[in-house]
Amino acid sequence: MNAETTTQRYTALYEEHQKLGASFTDFGGWQMPLKYSSELAEHHAVRKTAGLFDLSHMGELWVTGPDAAKFLDYALVGKLSAIAVGKAKYSLICNQDGGIIDDLISYRRAEDRYLVVPNAGNADAVFEAMTERAKDFDVTVENATAATSLVAVQGPNSVEILHKLVPAAEAGVVADMKYYAAEDVTFTVGGAPAKLLLARTGYTGEDGFEIYVPNEQAAALWTALLEAGKEQGLVPAGLACRDSLRLEAGMPLYGNELSLEVSPYDAGLGPVVALKKEGEFVGRAALEAQKEKGSARKLVGLKGLGRRAGRAHYPVLKDGKAVGEVTSGQPSPTLGYPVALAYVDAEFAEPGTKLDIDLRGKAEPFEVVGLPFYKREK
Repeated sequence: MNAETTTQRYTALYEEHQKLGASFTDFGGWQMPLKYSSELAEHHAVRKTAGLFDLSHMGELWVTGPDAAKFLDYALVGKLSAIAVGKAKYSLICNQDGGIIDDLISYRRAEDRYLVVPNAGNADAVFEAMTERAKDFDVTVENATAATSLVAVQGPNSVEILHKLVPAAEAGVVADMKYYAAEDVTFTVGGAPAKLLLARTGYTGEDGFEIYVPNEQAAALWTALLEAGKEQGLVPAGLACRDSLRLEAGMPLYGNELSLEVSPYDAGLGPVVALKKEGEFVGRAALEAQKEKGSARKLVGLKGLGRRAGRAHYPVLKDGKAVGEVTSGQPSPTLGYPVALAYVDAEFAEPGTKLDIDLRGKAEPFEVVGLPFYKREK
């Protein structure tokens, strides 16, 4: 199914999820699998073996033309012209006030061709902003979201699983691919070879890959991956465990940690802003001023010293006084204690600072720690 209505959208894999008994949730206007069995079991599978995700709600924007690199240097806060062909870069698109429209990944596929991947709920807004910003550049911005599916294999057994679907001659390409790199790789899909874009990127804190595939081949690829991963413990995984995985890895979620009201410097993303690059870019003046002024509040990691978890919008306290607010929080399945991300007054952002989270009238002890909470062994 690849239907779209004014209120609800469905990925090309929707019927596959139904067959697997998935529970669904709305995310960015899309009906997405929340979990298939147990979100805890899916979380542990990604950490210990592998999980298969449908990420087809993400956007895919192609930027093509002689000015592609120069245009992206203007449209985004990073220096996209510095990316080598075959590599990727995490960046932000901001408004003139320095507010974050979205965080995204850009892949350079050729000297004059990039794939920009925004988040699901922001894909249309990013496309509109980039189209507006492209007026003075020799580029074409194409929205390929409706025709493109995206699946991800995440976990320590990812390479072994993909090797079952690629020719022996290309096995080394998969195994040797660096983090934040991408290559066109031949997969066996529905009994026939298909060249697909394979990227060593992800949002779980584990090793893994993301595969861009035309909608018409998505179901065959999904089925082939599940079959190939049976012996390696691959399980379908939903958005519930994706959220707990990314939280353990200290990765921000738009709408929680990032928004138009948040500066990159507040969110700890200052290094993403390339103020040293030449030329104007959208938001430069505001971002320069924000960096000079400093942040009144900063995003921090909080480790629970008790057993109860904080949740989004719960107040953060110091000696009973509100000094911040939780943006994401839950028990960590991997670490065995509660973790949270929160914006707190800058004076309380140092690791080791003891704070409390107001859990519906009861102060629960937490401690500021460095991020990420969890980091995989290499």
